[in-house]
Amino acid sequence: MTVMQTTAVTTERAPESPADICAAPPPGHPRPDGEDRYTISEVAAFTGLTAHTLRWYERIGLMSHIDRSHTGQRRYTNRDLDWLDLVGKLRLTGMPVADMVRYAELVREGEETYGERRELLESTRRDVLARIAELHDTLAVLDRKINIYSGAAHARETETNR
Repeated sequence: MTVMQTTAVTTERAPESPADICAAPPPGHPRPDGEDRYTISEVAAFTGLTAHTLRWYERIGLMSHIDRSHTGQRRYTNRDLDWLDLVGKLRLTGMPVADMVRYAELVREGEETYGERRELLESTRRDVLARIAELHDTLAVLDRKINIYSGAAHARETETNR
């Protein structure tokens, strides 16, 4: 899957914290706001998602209403690209699709859902931290095994050179 070049900025705006180093503004989009009318094939190319996946996201409520041209063709905006970037990040966390859809519903419901959104993201964060700990343990096992085999290979080379 191709990773997009944008940073997640969603339809929601929480109060910004100076300590939040991950809340950098998004880099430039392919087109400036106001000229950001992307076709589904362009969005598929930008995101690495298929047109089928984009339609499915819309059908299950993961994407809010996508504007249409006068001929009925979907027209995505920079805001939609930012949302898809966030969805990609949530997918990487292992968040279930049902939870992502619930999160999208909460965003559409407005600011009064900040608490519930925070709880959902905090739960996902705990899951990610647990997975990171598991991966660190797994990495330590791999490193230990690699060191054993490196030492064994070095010992064989030393024996052969005597």
